[in-house]
Amino acid sequence: MDAVVIVAVFALVAALSLWVAPRRASVEGFFGGRGTAGQAPGLWMLVLSQVTTWIFARSLMNAAILGYYYGIAGTLAYAAYYGSFLTGGLIVDRLRAAGAGSVQDWLHARFGRVGTVAYNVVIALRLLSEVFANLLVVGLIFGALWPAAGTWAILAVATLGLAYSAWGGLSAALRTDVVQMVLFLGVFAAAFAALLLSPGFSPGAVLTAPGVAGSANGWILLLVAGLQVFSYPAHDPVMMDRGFIADRAVTRASFLHAFWISTLLIIGFGLFGIQAGLEGAAYEGQLIGTWAGMFPPWVFAALMLSLLISALSTLDSALSSAARLVVEELRLAPRSLAGGRVAMLTFMAVGAVLTLWGNQTLFDAVAVSGTASMFLTPVLMVGLLGGRGISRAGYLGAFVAATTGALAYFLRDVPVVAVTLPEGHKYLQLLAICVVVLIIGFASVLAAPGRVAGHGRGC
Repeated sequence: MDAVVIVAVFALVAALSLWVAPRRASVEGFFGGRGTAGQAPGLWMLVLSQVTTWIFARSLMNAAILGYYYGIAGTLAYAAYYGSFLTGGLIVDRLRAAGAGSVQDWLHARFGRVGTVAYNVVIALRLLSEVFANLLVVGLIFGALWPAAGTWAILAVATLGLAYSAWGGLSAALRTDVVQMVLFLGVFAAAFAALLLSPGFSPGAVLTAPGVAGSANGWILLLVAGLQVFSYPAHDPVMMDRGFIADRAVTRASFLHAFWISTLLIIGFGLFGIQAGLEGAAYEGQLIGTWAGMFPPWVFAALMLSLLISALSTLDSALSSAARLVVEELRLAPRSLAGGRVAMLTFMAVGAVLTLWGNQTLFDAVAVSGTASMFLTPVLMVGLLGGRGISRAGYLGAFVAATTGALAYFLRDVPVVAVTLPEGHKYLQLLAICVVVLIIGFASVLAAPGRVAGHGRGC
């Protein structure tokens, strides 16, 4: 019966999303998020859209799983990634002050096509990982509710998300994000209140919990997040796209509000994982099976609905950014509704196929893409914030270092790679990789100065 209720309520959410999506689609609305009258989104539409696209299903599960294993240290480590709203807001504001209309504009002005190709490869992989990971969580949830139903659920949610995303593009994503975020907040607030009021919950115990595996690796992961948090938002096209669709004052305020709201929500969801560890619950099915045995049916249903709503809200935003990438940056399709819809269909199809691969280590996608993005740290710090010129050779040196580091982490179990990494937990290896990537990246950028370019290509 619980499964039937979850599916029924989620179906209503999906139907409501289809209903609030724009009835008429325009090219400017599809790619630029403009309303029917050509207006930019307001502050709270932008804030709620920013939050709901970053409080996605994979993130919620990561926060809870890290909390289960590493206690409050693990949850804080994942929450640290949400400092990306502060660093991302700074990057966006400096880019706009420099006259750039996107990250690609700024890179193209300084490094030509080499600069944008390297960047676009990384963000294309990021978008694919978003589609893949959120569909994977959908499959995990439905697989736990109804064994053997996971694949059918993935296909159904992929079709629903594609349906309204392909109709209105970014304008549809912005409007549905607001509805989905309000619903998410209501459902999650009910579940969180139940957690706080449960007889076995102790704030002191939760805030000092070491996790079932000890807190040491959680603190190591916090250091990793600190090293990646500057470049991480710059390689997230969903966040960056929302940084250029409203005026600068509204945009600055939206990033600040999105930071504190999303950070609190991530920590809140992480507490469910910490509590599971404190109660000695066995880890089962990415904690889904664990929660089913821990909480009353309605609390478990609320948690599952929170995850499903967040997955749906992220899918539409990832698809709208994929359309913009393919059409406006890569120019592989005409700037039309049809061109954008074909791009969306392609990314959704590839993401759905990747779920068949069976990799359920959700944090690995974050770690790999976060490491690959670190070539942007020296480039943006030296070139954008410092105003110094950087040569193409310096840029490519940082890019090669970061992508090699990401590949090394992904292939860390391969013997020829393993011998190059320090012995210990994978997060210690990730920390070592990040330090080396930054050292090589800054050395490359500073050793190969270049001219200071003018404004972006689109300004």
